[in-house]
Amino acid sequence: MSPTSRKAAPRRKAPAPAPRRPAAPPPAARPADASTTAERVLAFLVRGLPPRWRGKAHAYLVLTRMDRPIGALLLLWPTWWALWLAAKDFPPVGPLVIFTLGVFAMRSAGCAINDYADRKLDPQVARTAGRPIASGRVTPREALYVFGALLAFAFILVLFTNPLTIGLSFVGAALAAAYPFSKRYTHLAQVVLGAAFGWSIPMAFAAVTNEVPPIAWLLFIGNVLWSVIYDTEYAIIDREEDIRAGAKSTAILFGDADLPILGILMATFLLTMLLVGTRASLAWPYWIALVVTAGLFAYQQWLIRHHDRAACLTAFRHNNWVGLALWLGIVIASAL
Repeated sequence: MSPTSRKAAPRRKAPAPAPRRPAAPPPAARPADASTTAERVLAFLVRGLPPRWRGKAHAYLVLTRMDRPIGALLLLWPTWWALWLAAKDFPPVGPLVIFTLGVFAMRSAGCAINDYADRKLDPQVARTAGRPIASGRVTPREALYVFGALLAFAFILVLFTNPLTIGLSFVGAALAAAYPFSKRYTHLAQVVLGAAFGWSIPMAFAAVTNEVPPIAWLLFIGNVLWSVIYDTEYAIIDREEDIRAGAKSTAILFGDADLPILGILMATFLLTMLLVGTRASLAWPYWIALVVTAGLFAYQQWLIRHHDRAACLTAFRHNNWVGLALWLGIVIASAL
């Protein structure tokens, strides 16, 4: 029998390959404006939680911008300006604690509703694509729950003040909720942000003195100007992507004239704060603080002269020193 006449042995079928497990989604990119120190603190806070809760808890903390405390500080300084000016010295402990906690609660609530409002825009912008809602780590409904819980906590704090402050708090809540949606309809959303961030000023005066004197509104106007300054510096970072996504901002409105317009706003802010110091009869340390603030603004102008993204972020963060300098000036001048 020839070899070719033999029947070939049947080949065994190769075993089917084991189904591959779906690859884990890559972790969201760390935002360029996140604080390394704050990130470490968040990691420490969630480390003791069960593994199945750890990721969600971290996502909630990032949703409320606990990884970026600069925003809370920019809200805290004007609140403290108002408390010290209203008390003409160290403010009562009660309002100081209430408003300090309220600042962090309302800022976190504002961030939650902001990400809810921007849930369709954020994936189109590189800097915001990793945010919890945009990346799918938090659902829009969960963000609304977080917003509601923080708003309720802030309102409970206000209940320990007086009827005038409680009444003003409803306006503050409306402004906080309106800002994220204003970016769809007006380039002056930063003005709305300034009003929302500055509403703690009339509330602080109301809590300490049970009235809102003219100096409170002058300080409020100054804070609106300052908010437009630093948030425009921040908005320059995303200007081109915001244009493509259809969002609006003062950075887009100002265009190539952004630096001179920011210079005018800085000068107007300094003039407003000069009037505040005059009406409050503040002593010489406050005037030194104003000179320091002018120098800080000049440095910010130098930083953003080429519209470099990293430099604009540095200039934005640099406003923390503006708030601190003015607060120290008010504190020392009030103590003399």
